[in-house]
Amino acid sequence: MHGSWIIPVIILISSIPVIAVYLWFHLAKYQFKLVRFLFALLAGAATFIPALILQQFLIIPSLTLGRTALLYEFFVRIAFTEEMCRLLMISIFYLAGNLIIKRNSVKPDEPVSQQLTFNEFKKGSAIGLVAGLGFALLESVRFTVSSLDTGILFLRIFSAFPLHASCGSRVGAAAVMFRSHPKQALLRIITATAIHGVYNFMLELPFGIPSITAILIALSAFITSVLNIRGVQFGITEQKEVPNETPEE
Repeated sequence: MHGSWIIPVIILISSIPVIAVYLWFHLAKYQFKLVRFLFALLAGAATFIPALILQQFLIIPSLTLGRTALLYEFFVRIAFTEEMCRLLMISIFYLAGNLIIKRNSVKPDEPVSQQLTFNEFKKGSAIGLVAGLGFALLESVRFTVSSLDTGILFLRIFSAFPLHASCGSRVGAAAVMFRSHPKQALLRIITATAIHGVYNFMLELPFGIPSITAILIALSAFITSVLNIRGVQFGITEQKEVPNETPEE
């Protein structure tokens, strides 16, 4: 537990990556309106509570020691649970907001193409990234309340934002890829879970090189997510989309 001064400091620090990502979208001229951004942020934050509740149900008292316990704790109970809850919430967000792109350019008598367009992929990745930031916001509050070591607290907070943003970006992409690219979608979920699990494992080791490794994992995963949103993905075609529906450069 920390003094009352730490709460506004954490809130201020936590707002920086959120504002930075929104400015990136705006300066890059992605057609990602503020309302959509805020709802994606809220969807990510809403993931925190069900993930926390589910994790409590998945505690196995008899499984306390050994490699199996560590693998289960970091990769299943924490990482896999959070990524599955994130996937569910992002999917609900798509359905509720009607954000999955409709083929408005296709005539009624023509068959609808199952090919995922590059702009759809970018939208899913971007929304997932923002949702990851929303999750990290609430997680930072939890760290502030429960952590006794200020140094570890700031380490977790600084690394949690790129970590959850990068995992969210992969899960968000998977949400729009299941129909046309199920294998690639599954691969992204597995990748997000693996990155998340390794990060958790490194943070639990003694402070030092493992902690630096956890930061590098989070930052490198975040950089690749940014490049994925900006770049071209193999197996995904770039097609002209309906105006004001997709993030475009």
